[in-house]
Amino acid sequence: MHGGITISAMSNYAILGCGSVGHLVAEELTTQGKDVLIIDKDEGRVEALRDQDLNAQTADIREPDVVDAIADRDVILILSSDIDANKAAVERIRAENGTRFLVARAGDPVSRDELVELGADNVINPSTVIAESALRALESGELEFNAKRLGEILADTDDRLAILTNENPDPDSIASAVALGAIAEHFEIPYDIFYFGDIGQQENRAFVNLLGITLQQLDLENGTAFADHDTVILVDTALAESDVLECSVDAVLDHDDVDLDDTVEFLDLRPNVSSTSTILTKYIQEFDISVSQETATALLYGIRSETLDFKRDTTPADLTAAAYLYPFADHDTLEQVESPNMSPETLDVLAEAITNREVQGSHLVSNAGFVREPEVLGQAAKHLLDLEGITTTAVFGVGEDRIYLAARSKDIRVDIARVLADAFDETGDVLGHSRQATADIPLGIFTGIETSEDTRETLLSLTEEAVKRKLFDAMGVESGESGNGT
Repeated sequence: MHGGITISAMSNYAILGCGSVGHLVAEELTTQGKDVLIIDKDEGRVEALRDQDLNAQTADIREPDVVDAIADRDVILILSSDIDANKAAVERIRAENGTRFLVARAGDPVSRDELVELGADNVINPSTVIAESALRALESGELEFNAKRLGEILADTDDRLAILTNENPDPDSIASAVALGAIAEHFEIPYDIFYFGDIGQQENRAFVNLLGITLQQLDLENGTAFADHDTVILVDTALAESDVLECSVDAVLDHDDVDLDDTVEFLDLRPNVSSTSTILTKYIQEFDISVSQETATALLYGIRSETLDFKRDTTPADLTAAAYLYPFADHDTLEQVESPNMSPETLDVLAEAITNREVQGSHLVSNAGFVREPEVLGQAAKHLLDLEGITTTAVFGVGEDRIYLAARSKDIRVDIARVLADAFDETGDVLGHSRQATADIPLGIFTGIETSEDTRETLLSLTEEAVKRKLFDAMGVESGESGNGT
């Protein structure tokens, strides 16, 4: 809307300066049934335009009489390759009639700013438009090519497809597996979804239960569980980097770079998007599959979870995928997944973590004491991230013989998985990505003594400062005295 006129309803256009760009625009508008007047100072060009039954007049767009010639035009497109002439035309037309919708051609960012300052409503740079169009065509072509490759792999499946998620899978990994399962159903291929580790956090368990997702747990030490599956595809998983899989992998789909050998037949790794759910949504669109409510809900939650509800690292591809999924998703179920009931164990751990928190700058580290369910530490880390001024949290607790730690970050400068790896990779196991990660460390590693029921309290006290110091050092801040920092 400009000057009370709806742009899409306009039918009277003027094109000032008709080079190759203006000519193409004039032809397209005329094809759409618009009334187009072309003004150009080149008499030969004007004559050629008239021979094509286009309404063209000879005039210099810098001159005052041009304003009278376009008096009945709603939209003025000033598309000369002479940028100085475009500036003069914008200035004169805006001075004579402030309600026209003016589109002007620029040659660079400087001239763009100058045209806007002179009164242009919209400014285009043909080079930029061509580049963006080429990139869109490239993206579309790559997706079509990749969909064909994925389709061929699925079509070659004689028995069953094995879909493997990340270890201790998060919503993005689970949702991606569900979507790939929907694609397999489209190809009439039986499949199973597998995962290593545990589905720990309460919202992740609620996610699986409420959507009725069937997953099969694998023993981490037994990577040969795919005897009945002749095709294996990994989604959103770093396990392909390790030797844990004693089988061939046919394809890997991930939004992170993954180091793989040359035996994997097909890779679709897109670090330029923020979730693997986004990638699978694009495949569903490319295969023209009618997305079910369950699949749409899972994918939308996967995208929202991975981008912290679109507040972190969100790309246009993530937004367009979410917009596509939104009408098909079950939003009541999403609300239940995102706000699961808090167990007594979670409440106790959260209370302990709040009491024992130490804050340095925007970083918070807390000892939650003894924990029976290590997965609740992730819930505490998530809740503490909502505190004012806090961008990174790490909550640790003591189990039978290990220290468990969960960390979250919404700071784009912090890769929280890297922080935990720097602090504990030599002594424990670290899993996760830039936004959330977990670690578990043998408890005795800090004391050099054997753990027992009698020594656990002592060990907790002895290790607390060591863990905090390592975490704050890895975060790049100095740990002060323990306390309830705010």
